Amino acid sequence: MKIRAICTDIDGTLLDKNRQISARTKAAFARLPKDFPVILASSRMPSAMTHLLEELGRPDQPLICYNGGYLLAPNIQTKQPHPIESTAISLAHCAEILKLAKDTSIHVSFYAEDLWYAPRIDAWTEKEETVTKVKSVLKPGEEVLDYWKTSNTGAHKVMCMGDSAEIQYLYDRLESLLGNELHLYRSKDTYIEIAPKQVSKASALETLLRSHYSFGMEEVMAFGDNYNDVDLIARTGFGVAVANARDEVKAVAKHVTATNKADGVAIAIESFLL
Repeated sequence: MKIRAICTDIDGTLLDKNRQISARTKAAFARLPKDFPVILASSRMPSAMTHLLEELGRPDQPLICYNGGYLLAPNIQTKQPHPIESTAISLAHCAEILKLAKDTSIHVSFYAEDLWYAPRIDAWTEKEETVTKVKSVLKPGEEVLDYWKTSNTGAHKVMCMGDSAEIQYLYDRLESLLGNELHLYRSKDTYIEIAPKQVSKASALETLLRSHYSFGMEEVMAFGDNYNDVDLIARTGFGVAVANARDEVKAVAKHVTATNKADGVAIAIESFLL
């Protein structure tokens, strides 16, 4: 099987225990041909991903953001990333999420394009700013939705963070009321990441390959660890699960590499591509 591109998840997959790209991983990517596509696919916003491409020495590569809700590819002339596909959560659904979380202590953040709206500075905001290296825009959720009404836009992602018991309560309510229309990801027991139902990392990758490349999913090596990676790992030609991945990811993978903390992505690249 010929592998002509890599598509990889970030958190829990590409990054090590310090949430960094290890020296070994950087070295493995550096040995790939300069024109070899490396596509990051994450629930993160663009600004939380671009610095990672720069660290890999591939700043002009596409980005699959918000689990496929916002797809960026470099402009041919300027080489700057521009959106080629955008799918948002409706204002009505955003308002419903806020309503369900109102009587809890849950932190609800809204993300749209390359902006992150946090309701306040708290432990959750500080943690996300540290991990993603992105500053939030402080604005209560109700004000964000009022602002969006003028342009009739919505959120590319809604992030709910809080006590695990409250998060479980909110997840159950959301699943019951909106589960047919929204993707609900439990990346941790204290998080719910919410995206439109019609998007996924795999669907975004298919769109990208169709519009910008001359090969299909069967020639892509993909890496992942969590529920939102299952479709990507299953539908690419050589899906690789890191050893710390959910069992559901391992079940559809062609190969299981070492954990993210033990440079699993680098080991797989060294074994199969170098």
